[in-house]
Amino acid sequence: MKARRRPRRAPALVTAAALLLTAACGAPARSAGSEPSPAAATPTTQEPEVDRLPEPGKKLPKSAADLATAISETTERLNEAIDGWTKSGEPELPEDVELLALYHQRLYRWAARHPEVASKAFARLPKKLRAQAEDNTSALRELLALTRPIKPSAVFRTRDARPAGELLGYFKKAERRFGVEWEVLAAVMFSETKFGRVRSDSHAGAQGPMQFMPATWKAYGLGGDVQDPRDAVMGAANYLKATGAPRDYRRALHAYNPSQAYVNAILLHARQIRRDPRAYYAYYAWQVFVLTTEGERRLTGP
Repeated sequence: MKARRRPRRAPALVTAAALLLTAACGAPARSAGSEPSPAAATPTTQEPEVDRLPEPGKKLPKSAADLATAISETTERLNEAIDGWTKSGEPELPEDVELLALYHQRLYRWAARHPEVASKAFARLPKKLRAQAEDNTSALRELLALTRPIKPSAVFRTRDARPAGELLGYFKKAERRFGVEWEVLAAVMFSETKFGRVRSDSHAGAQGPMQFMPATWKAYGLGGDVQDPRDAVMGAANYLKATGAPRDYRRALHAYNPSQAYVNAILLHARQIRRDPRAYYAYYAWQVFVLTTEGERRLTGP
């Protein structure tokens, strides 16, 4: 699938609220975001619908049959786009992966809030895709349970993530050194800051792409820079190893964030990546959503 020029990205400094999947290492669970409902964009070309990339605000399906079709078709197209991207060796996120992953994310966010429709939709999917859909939706529901909207006047800073291949190298290096599975480390960074896209400290004071509390970082950060992705991944692997991983991931992740919902979500996302490494690249392309007391917003992406 040929990538086109990437669209203009969302601003890096915004007033917003609680991040969809953030939690601090050594701190209580924090807020989660939810799905915005932007108006569907009007196509400006006569390109066939099957070949057209989804606009950022594409209307979401509401019936079980339409949701099942959208998940099936979007997942297939996204996997093909990811295969093309990884084979190309290009570090930058291509437009086709970015737009398909955003729609993929929004479909699952909607499904997480509408369990009855989602259950009927998933029953229509092939067995393998049904398992993926159920894991994605369950993980989102667990984290949405931690949602706590904050005032829209709060300043929330974002930035571009480091290249997916670069981060993957850090996860695998940490796995070799500490024995903590790279899929778990990736799921933690994904859940905490969407692979470093979140730049602001948490409301509890957690910092960096792996969201460490200062005291925990001082003890387990190996003298590194909490804002540096490589150092943060190594510190997280060190901390998880010290608190029970890989023997007992549930215990270690609960120490990282004392929330059973958080633990469940991390393990579900890690299982997805373990089953199919393309899930790592799909999650990498998912964007930052926030929830304010006046509504919900997407902060990054096209």
